[in-house]
Amino acid sequence: MEMPVPNAGVLAKKARVVARLLEVLPADAVIHEERETKAYECDALTAYRCPPMVAVLPSSTQEVSDILRICHQEMVPVVPRGSGTSLAGGALPTADCVILGVARMADVIETDYDNRLIRVQTGRTNLSVTGAVEADGFFYAPDPSSQLACAIAGNIAMNSGGAHCLKYGVTTNNLMGVTMVMMDGEVVEIGGGHLDAGGLDLLGLICGSEGQLGVVTEATLRILPKPEGARPVLIGFDDNEVAGECVSDIIKAGVLPVAIEFMDRPCIEATEAFAKAGYPMCESLLIVEVEGSDAEIDHQLGLIMDIARKHNPVELRESKSAEESAKIWLGRKSAFGAMGQINDYMCLDGTIPVSALPMVLRRIGEMSEEFGLKVGNVFHAGDGNMHPLILFDANKPGDLELCEEFGAEILKLCVEVGGCLTGEHGVGIEKRDLMHVQYGTADLEAQMAVKDVFDPGWLLNPAKVFPLDASDSRRELAIAAE
Repeated sequence: MEMPVPNAGVLAKKARVVARLLEVLPADAVIHEERETKAYECDALTAYRCPPMVAVLPSSTQEVSDILRICHQEMVPVVPRGSGTSLAGGALPTADCVILGVARMADVIETDYDNRLIRVQTGRTNLSVTGAVEADGFFYAPDPSSQLACAIAGNIAMNSGGAHCLKYGVTTNNLMGVTMVMMDGEVVEIGGGHLDAGGLDLLGLICGSEGQLGVVTEATLRILPKPEGARPVLIGFDDNEVAGECVSDIIKAGVLPVAIEFMDRPCIEATEAFAKAGYPMCESLLIVEVEGSDAEIDHQLGLIMDIARKHNPVELRESKSAEESAKIWLGRKSAFGAMGQINDYMCLDGTIPVSALPMVLRRIGEMSEEFGLKVGNVFHAGDGNMHPLILFDANKPGDLELCEEFGAEILKLCVEVGGCLTGEHGVGIEKRDLMHVQYGTADLEAQMAVKDVFDPGWLLNPAKVFPLDASDSRRELAIAAE
């Protein structure tokens, strides 16, 4: 992945920029020694690393405003960062940038149960949002696998989903309003504690914009009453395509589970060795969960198991207790970590129509043979959000490049069958140069024109989302205009 050449003029201003930042921030919130900035050299796409010029850790919207005002005046690029869990390089620094991390901004500002909302600073972790309201019988629905660590800021930037997004939607369906700081330091309020705002759908534009338009410092989130109960069923198959057909049939039947998760044999074996969840050793596994009253659960699971039986499963196991349910989910939630114990891997994030699952799974298997690299599949099957894990050896010359080439072919396949390049991880740098596969020149130009409005200097999160040659030329024009 190519990154832009650092701006020598910006690097020459480092001492002045640091001095100005220290005027508005405590000394421990400005990290500028080279040995210390290395802690921010990458996110979860660890194949690419580049220490930033400076990292700052504000504690309030006002401090974020002060930082951006200074960087705007000095024409210094800024890379917003939540918890650094991005798998697409969304928070990867450039050598001439200021990393703006929101990790110290983790307060709950307001909880309103009557209107079912919570307002938080965006450095708060996903899981701790539910933690703040669960004692009162509420929860926050989006649940990425990294929810223990990932921040609401990153969830908004990438429009993250999770295992339960089939029923409850992704971040954009649960985001009601934001406080956002523009690149010049202006603070704006968009949306709020109501169903929908009039005028342009700016909130829909901001959610998923990957830090290209502004820095979101506070968020108003929808919280929901906990369901009466929930129960999963475990379904094992001896063929990936058959499992895909079962998923398609469940959706076509009009049943709406809260989640349908898929794992294939490599993932099953890895997670079973790691979590010991009691999974059967088969070719593919579905975890299908429904919720409601006991009667509703029994009815829905009955329909789902009837559909599954038509596909001759090798295992059909309905949870009978909270302990069994927790064990079933333990394996799925541990999948990424478990795979990391056996190999280096790259986790992709293409989305496809559910009806295309059988064909796409077959084609991924064929491509695995062609490229000579193994693939583990674990994903949100209910909404077609795939997460193929391509295994490679980071210490073997050429293996990373081969892995990336393989990954590009999988993502092209997703677009070819009517899907898209990303479901919840974002574009970042990983898919940046594939944007032309999904979008025509006019489409990309329209998207970049929106960024021109919000960030005329093209200083926010450089080298992400848009093909590098296009964003470089946009930034050069902005610098020339200054």
